Amino acid sequence: MSLSSKIQDVFNEPGCGKNANKSAKEKKKGCTKALQPGGAAGGCAFDGAKIALQPFADVAHLVHGPIACEGNSWDNRGSASSGPTLWRTSFTTDMNEQDVVFGGEKKLFKACKEIIEKYDPPAIFVYQTCVPAMIGDDINAVCKAASAKFNKPVIPVNVPGFVGPKNLGNKLAGEALLDYVIGTVEPDYTTPYDINIIGEFNLAGEFWQVKPLLDELGIRILSCISGDGRYNEVASAHRARASMMVCSKAMINVARKMEERFGIPFFEGSFYGIEDTSDSLKELARLLIERGADPELMDRVNALCAREEQRAYAAIAKLKPRVQGKKVLLITGGVKSWSVVAALQEAGFELVGTSVKKSTREDKERIKEIMGQDAHMIEDMKPRDMYKMLRDAKADIMLSGGRSQFVALKATMPWLDINQERHHGYMGYFGMVNLVKEIDRTISNPVWQKVRKPAPWAIAGESWQEKALAQIAQEQAELAADPVKAEEARRAKPVCMCKGVSLGAIEDAIRDGATSPDAVKEKTNASGGCGACAIRIQEILDQGGIVGQPTQQINVAAE
Repeated sequence: MSLSSKIQDVFNEPGCGKNANKSAKEKKKGCTKALQPGGAAGGCAFDGAKIALQPFADVAHLVHGPIACEGNSWDNRGSASSGPTLWRTSFTTDMNEQDVVFGGEKKLFKACKEIIEKYDPPAIFVYQTCVPAMIGDDINAVCKAASAKFNKPVIPVNVPGFVGPKNLGNKLAGEALLDYVIGTVEPDYTTPYDINIIGEFNLAGEFWQVKPLLDELGIRILSCISGDGRYNEVASAHRARASMMVCSKAMINVARKMEERFGIPFFEGSFYGIEDTSDSLKELARLLIERGADPELMDRVNALCAREEQRAYAAIAKLKPRVQGKKVLLITGGVKSWSVVAALQEAGFELVGTSVKKSTREDKERIKEIMGQDAHMIEDMKPRDMYKMLRDAKADIMLSGGRSQFVALKATMPWLDINQERHHGYMGYFGMVNLVKEIDRTISNPVWQKVRKPAPWAIAGESWQEKALAQIAQEQAELAADPVKAEEARRAKPVCMCKGVSLGAIEDAIRDGATSPDAVKEKTNASGGCGACAIRIQEILDQGGIVGQPTQQINVAAE
């Protein structure tokens, strides 16, 4: 299958929440997206593929392209390995101007030979980047020749960055596994308790907080895709009895196609939060029992869940007096937008808002179930609005990714990393206990009282913080006094960051007859970049083209 056909196949993924909600007519149109400048501004397809596959710890990851492409974001994600360290070594063909003229295929073949001779890995993943793709290097043919010559799997991962955003790269990486890896090796033995974990990357080693529970239950992780994974394990993943999908936005295509090809049922679950961890363990047990496991497995799961829940709640109860009623602003996305909310509420925190920019419609419905129909879901927030929210003490701490930390630090408010760069694991029962402990430690740190005191030389009203707050207050007063100006400001709020399309432009398109996100895209080009705003556009359509709910009025640049 050609790269363009593969991309179209990935976009038309039936398991995708967006496609599942389409009418039959809309499904026939497909999800074709023209390649446009700026579409990969938040991370390119190559970056997404490297993030998805790099945690396979015993594999050599070879980047075919200029050396600058090796400076991608995988290394700041904190994935961990329990053994091999080869994945920490950077391999690149380091293409130069001469290679652009004469081609880089010979250089790629020689690089594969050198890696095999020096490191002898079980496999090599070769990542196609923009430059070799544009000059026409056929990495499929080179990988096939190298595999035959050296009797080693050399896997082509066709992900030139210009084809789309990071999320597309995640899925194309999954397609490479489906095409060349999964099903190529038979396990030494199988059991009725074999499972796959898909879309889990072992950030900060947090999956190791859950694995002992599965080991105690006798549930064997045949393969984890891809956190602390091994090549031969994922190659034999087709013999599992059930799969758990942790991050559907990353690899839903892998779970669905494995069900289609090998009859492996899957469900989407979460190990963030005490109740969610129990629910996921019970669902795994249910699927395994359906596939032939002894029904007594469910009794053991129920007993383990009851024991661990009691221990975790007892540990949190000791911390509750210190954190009860503390207000948290959560700026994250995807499954964490609701699973972490549930965990924080279990501990007694008050959620003043959670971002949903990267969350699916299903994620948002889960948030409403947990927080109520009036849940403060933040689509997009300007840094200055985030700053004011923290300065006004509407939140005691902000949990977010690294890109938002400086807003909190400027506001002299506590901040804790909840995204991929974190150094603490928050998964499983005691992962949530760790999260509560870290929040308590961060809020209680005496440094915040020190940094909030004005400097001895400071003049009242002259600091940049006071000037910024005064300016914000003045602008809000002007908008309150001028309804016309307030309406202009409301309509000017951005919805599609990639293409710079405002709320007003989308409302005008709907009034002109656009009745679907695709129709809005035709009129405004909204969702023509990364596509993340398509869910937001559908919500505007559902509301009749006018945003009137308080939970939808704040616009934030979420992680």
